[in-house]
Formats: sequence, structure tokens, C-alpha cells
Amino acid sequence: MHESQITSSATQAVKTSRLSWFDDVLLLGIMAVLAGCGLIYEYLLSHYAGRILGALEAAIYTMIGLMIVSMGLGAFAARRIKDAFTGFAVLELTVALCGSLAILITAAVIGFGQQLPMLIASTLGLPPDQLPEGGMIGSLQKLSEHLPYVWGVLLGLMIGMEIPLIARVRQSLSDEHLLHNAGTIYGADYIGAGIGAAIWVGFMLAIDIQLAAALTASFNLLAGFVFIWRFWPKIQRAKLLLAGHFVVTGVLLLLAIQGPSWEQQFNNLLYKDKVVYAKATRFQQLTFTERLRGNGLSPIYSLYINGRLQFSSIDEHIYHAFLVHPTLAASARHNKVLIIGGGDGLGLKQVLRWEPEQVTLLDLDAALVQLFKTPDTNMPKRLSQALLALNGNAFNDPRVNVIHDDAFNGVDKLIAAGEKYDAIIVDLPDPSHPDLNKLYSDYFYRKLKELMSSDGALTVQSTSPYHAQKAFISVAKTLALAGFDVKQYHHNVPSFGEWGWSIATLNGKDAQHRLALLTELPIADDWLTLGLVKGAFEFPANFYQDATNIKPNELGSLQLYHYHQQAWSETQGLDLF
Repeated sequence: MHESQITSSATQAVKTSRLSWFDDVLLLGIMAVLAGCGLIYEYLLSHYAGRILGALEAAIYTMIGLMIVSMGLGAFAARRIKDAFTGFAVLELTVALCGSLAILITAAVIGFGQQLPMLIASTLGLPPDQLPEGGMIGSLQKLSEHLPYVWGVLLGLMIGMEIPLIARVRQSLSDEHLLHNAGTIYGADYIGAGIGAAIWVGFMLAIDIQLAAALTASFNLLAGFVFIWRFWPKIQRAKLLLAGHFVVTGVLLLLAIQGPSWEQQFNNLLYKDKVVYAKATRFQQLTFTERLRGNGLSPIYSLYINGRLQFSSIDEHIYHAFLVHPTLAASARHNKVLIIGGGDGLGLKQVLRWEPEQVTLLDLDAALVQLFKTPDTNMPKRLSQALLALNGNAFNDPRVNVIHDDAFNGVDKLIAAGEKYDAIIVDLPDPSHPDLNKLYSDYFYRKLKELMSSDGALTVQSTSPYHAQKAFISVAKTLALAGFDVKQYHHNVPSFGEWGWSIATLNGKDAQHRLALLTELPIADDWLTLGLVKGAFEFPANFYQDATNIKPNELGSLQLYHYHQQAWSETQGLDLF
């Protein structure tokens, strides 16, 4: 053989053993898809912990941290997989199955764990006040709430194996060293993760969480199908793996169709009262429960948001009467009123009793407001009628202007428009998340100061002075730092216990002195009396003795968030009223 022929044959051998552009694009595309799936699994599991379990919002960061560490361990573990081709095909089948079932299994375990005391009591004939709680049962219930993190670690380990295996597959398809193998794969990984985040925010936040899990798992399964099709000769037991992919495809179809209803049924076990309607909005999980009382008494309806009780129809009027009427009674005028939060319209109903000319309600969640304005056709008619009766059909009043925006930014638009309000009512959720904390900051209150008339009054719901004393006092100190004259008051709301509010003014006498001058309330109420209002400003003699050591909540400090978390850490979580 001539030297030129030998050289030509060697060159041809090199060419035929190089990684083809098709295989390269295919593998990088698979890596990008899987990166997006991995990020969505992080969001899904942390989202479930936050929305359904009512866990601390730090669950999001805990989940992401755990999964990142697990992915690192998974990358090391991938070295023990001898056959990268077969290992990758098995891996995607396993990830798809675990990812699709994680939420449903978690819901089932936690739901039955909460029902276990009642099942035991029913079996043994125990009275309702002697449910077997605490001890081993309590420990099992607490452990079950950590199940999302177990799934996070498991999925993180498997997701961490994907990049090393894809890198080995790429390298094995070429006899030459791939100079930028790792860099190219990581580039696809980062881009895919970014696309996954966009899909989560733009699409999956608005759909049922179990459906989102099934859809995400389907992409893992699709990646496995494509990989098996392309590299069939290099995969051991390829027919068996292909059959496994078809079986899991059937499981995913079943989970996509029936999974959301199954998951909701398991979630419903978390509540002692019957769940009659549930809806996941873009921002939160809404759950309505019903308790039948008989003897001609109307049912008790309660709303839970992300597992936390928001109101109960039996005593919501107490909370909203104390929120609204002292505020408007302390204001010089009531022509223009601003409500921040209060998307259920219950506070709005009380405001409209003062015959204002205009009420502006600023709430982020349009879907929540819509439920209380024009109830969903899928909602039981008795519930929709009860909701409209509770808020007096307030959202359909022509004097009401609803703005859907984040409160922190929404008030800027009102300031830019030159708006002024005679009274401002802030009815926001407790500062249980850093994003909510800023709505209790000195900076936010200074914004509200620009919107309020000089002789008006502003009231902020301020959590429980009994359970979260430091957080309660911190709200007042923050308002004072923003330039308000602040007084605080409290009253018992049976569904919540002792609850408190902070009322602030800018000029003249403080709100307590203004209310003390009244001889009767301008608005007659079935519960609230002038005596109750005046008495609400009284606190135990030692209540404020440590106030000098309690700090205001300056923007960026997260001070109130930490006070709140510290106080409620033992009582937050599953709310089973």
C-alpha cells in the first residue's frame, strides 16, 4: 500500500469517528431540556411546601440549597456508572417517574398523617376532645412535613448525574479529546435553566401543581425516548428500557388527567372542615371549607390561603369592624378611602357603610378578587351566594375602583397621579416572607404618608400582640419612624385569638384622643361599641416595658420578618381550624 493511501485511510478513520453535528446538537438540546426540568422540580417542591403546607417561606431557599448540594453529590456518584449510555436512559426513566409522583405521594402521606388521630379515635370510640396527638403520632406528622425535602435530595442526586453522563456520551462518540466538552454542556445547561425559569413564571404558576409535575416529567421521558432511538445499539437491554418508557408514559397520562383531583383530595385531608372549593391562582392557593351546624343555623365558611386561615364567616365581622370603623371614625372626612390588600371585599363592605364618594382597593391577585366579585361557575352555588352575602356584593358597587398591582409599586402610581385619601386601611398578610416585609417598612409607610390627607387616619393590621409581641410593637415603631403619631389597639377574634392593629395620624390629636371625644359611634354595628373601641387601646401594665429594645423595620433590614418568624415558628404550619 502506498504511503498516500495509508494516510488517506487514517484520515478517513478519524473523520468517521468524530462526533457528528447532529449528535452534538441532539445531546446539547437534551441537556438544555433537562436543565429546565431540574429547575422546575426545585420550584415545584418548594412551591408545594409553601402553598399547601403553610411552611415557612424560607422553604424555597432551603429546597434550592438542598438540591444544589445533592446535585453536586450526584455528579460525583455518576463516576460509578460504568455504561454512560445505558445509565442515562435508566436515569431519565427514573427521574420522570419520581418527579411526576413526588407531589402526589407527599400529599397522600401528609394528608393521611393528619387524619390518623381521628381514624384511631373513631376506631377506639374516643370522644372528640381526646384525640391521640403528640408522641409518636406527632413525630410522624412532623416528619411527613419534611417529605418534600426528601424528594428534593433524591431528585437532586439524579439530576446531578445528568451532566457527567452526557459529557461521557459526547466524549465516547469521538476518538479525539473534546477541548470544550464541559464548557459546552454547561452552556446548554445554563440556557436551559433560564428557559425553565421563564416557563415556570409565565405558564406553570397558573396551572395545578400536580399537572405541572406531570408535564415536566414528560420532557424527561421524551429526552429518554429520543436518546434510546438515536443510540439504540449502544444501550444494553434497550427493548426493556423502551417498554419501561411506554409504561411510564401511561402513568404520566393518568397523572395529568386524574392527578390534580387526587392531589386536591389528599390536600383536603389537612382540614377538619369539609373542603368545598379550591383554586390555585398565579400567586397563591385558595381553599374554602364548610362546616354544617344544623338546627337552622347557616354553615360556617372559611378561607385558607397557602394553608393559613384568612377568615371565618362566623367572626370575620369582628376583625373587619375593628380594622375599619376606628380608622374612619378618627378621620376628619370619608370621601376618598384607600384599601391596600383586602381582596375578599370584607373590609370594603364595612367602608361602604360610611357612604364614601370613592374607594380604591389595591390588591395583587386579580383571581382572588374575581372570586368575590363574580364567583367561579365551578364553585358550589351555596358558597358563591355566601361569599357575595359576606362582602355585600361590594366589588360591584360603582364607587369602587380596583387596581391589581403589587402594593409597593402600585402606591407609586397613585402618588404620581397626585391622589390624596381621607383614610387608608392596610389589610395585608403578616410579614412571613421577605417580599411582604418591605410592605411593613419605613420606606413604604413614607409612601403612604404622601397619599394621606393631613387630618386623616391610617390603620395597619399588625399581627397578634399576644403571640408576636415584638413584631406587633415593631410595626408601631416603624410607623413612628416614618413620621406618624401612632397608637395601638387589640381585640379577641375567636378564629385567630388576640389580634392587633396600629392606627396612625399626621397632625393634630392622635387617633386615641380623637376617638375618646366621641359620644357614640357614627356607624351602628352589631358587635362593635364605642366602649369596646376605647377599651381596645388598653394593654397590660408591662406590655411595652421592653419597647426600647425593639427595632423598627427599616427597608432592607428584614427586622420585622425575623421578629415574626421567631414568634410564630412553633405555631406556623398546617392550620386546621
